[in-house]
Amino acid sequence: MSLEENVLIGLEVHCQLTNLKTKLFCGCSSDYRGKEPNSNVCVICLGHPGSLPKPNRGAVEYAIMTGLALNSTINSKTSFYRKNYFYVDMSKNFQISMYETNGSAAICTGGYLDINVGAKKKRVRITRIQLEEDPAKLVHIGPIDLSPYTLVDYNRAGMALLEVVTEPDLASPREARIFLQKLRSILEHIGALDGGLEGAMRCDANVSVEGRARVEIKNISSFKEVERALSYEISRQISQIKKGERVVRETRHWDEIRKVTISLREKEEEYDYRYFPEPDIVPLHITPEYVKEIRSRMPELPDA
Repeated sequence: MSLEENVLIGLEVHCQLTNLKTKLFCGCSSDYRGKEPNSNVCVICLGHPGSLPKPNRGAVEYAIMTGLALNSTINSKTSFYRKNYFYVDMSKNFQISMYETNGSAAICTGGYLDINVGAKKKRVRITRIQLEEDPAKLVHIGPIDLSPYTLVDYNRAGMALLEVVTEPDLASPREARIFLQKLRSILEHIGALDGGLEGAMRCDANVSVEGRARVEIKNISSFKEVERALSYEISRQISQIKKGERVVRETRHWDEIRKVTISLREKEEEYDYRYFPEPDIVPLHITPEYVKEIRSRMPELPDA
C-alpha cells in the first residue's frame, strides 16, 4: 500500500446554530454579523465575575435532533464543563463545553453517517455530538504568522456551537468534503442553521499518514478549503516521511492565500485543559418522552 493510500482523517465540525434567536447562555442576539465590533455582548458572554449562564433550550433540542438524524444514542444525563485555557479569544480563560467522564457524557454519543463516494457507499462513524460556546473572532492584518498585531471582536463569543466529532474513518480529502456537504444538508433540513452564512460551519481536521503522528489543522472555513488544506497537509507529511524526517504532533493553521499550513503550537493533551464541572449549570436530564416528542417534530431528512 502506498503512503497516499494509508491516510486517516477525522473531523471536528463546529456548526453554529444560527437559526436560534439568542446565544447559548445569554440573551444576546445570535445575529451578530455586520455589527460594530464588540457591540453585541453582555456580562455573561464576556464572562464577568458573578454573571450566571443559562442554557438555551432550543440549542438542546437541535442537538437531540442532530443525534437522531445521525443515528446516535441520546444520553439521559449530560453536563457542562469548564475547558480551561489562556487565550485571547476567550476573555474568561475557559470555555463552557461538554465532557465525557464517569457519570456524565456528551449529549449524544456514537452513531454514523453514510456517504456516497463514487459508486460506493461509505459509513463514517460519529464519536460524539456536544454543545459548547463559540469563542471570539480574531482579526489579523495579513497572514497570521506575519501580522503585527491581533484584533479581537467578541460579538461572536457565546454563540451556540454544535460540535460533531467523527472517528478517523475518512481516507481522502474528497471524502471529507462529501461528508461535510451531507452534514450541512441534514442540519439545514432540521432547521438548525443557515450554512450559507460566513463562519456557520467551521472544521478542525485531524490527519495522519501511515500511523505516524496526528496533525490538527484548525478552523478551516469552507468545504473547498478543507479539501485543499488536507491535500496540502498529506503531501507535506508524505514528503517528510520520504526524507526520513519525523512528523511532529502539532496544531497547524491553513493559510487560504498562500495555500499552505503553518505551525501554530504543539498539540495540547486532554489533561492540559483541566476540565471540571461548570458549577453554575446543573446537569441536564433528558427523558425518553422528551426525545420522542422532539422526534415527532423532525422533518423528512435528505436521504428519505
